[in-house]
Amino acid sequence: MRVTLPQLVCLVGNVAHMFAVQDIFNVSAMDVDRFDPTPIYKQVAKAIRNRIKSGELQPRDPIPSESKMVSDYDVARDTARRAVALLRSEGWVVTLPQRGTFVSDSPGTPPST
Repeated sequence: MRVTLPQLVCLVGNVAHMFAVQDIFNVSAMDVDRFDPTPIYKQVAKAIRNRIKSGELQPRDPIPSESKMVSDYDVARDTARRAVALLRSEGWVVTLPQRGTFVSDSPGTPPST
């Protein structure tokens, strides 16, 4: 079967309407924008911060593990660690050794030093 360019364009246009861009390219809604000049760890931290602000993550809820962040955001483990460290320094989360990292009781209030 031979397909002309206009037919191909029409076919691709019809397929694009059937699927979301995320489905076509198999990308997660939680992808970071690698073309954004903002460091990736800050983008990951912002995404988690937004989940806390929206109420999706409540005080004392665990935040995603480093492994989950690595798979969800397609980032390196060190990037996930830096995102958690940033959130911790801003008072959004607390880390309990051997237990994990949780949304703080008063999110967004930096810890006193």
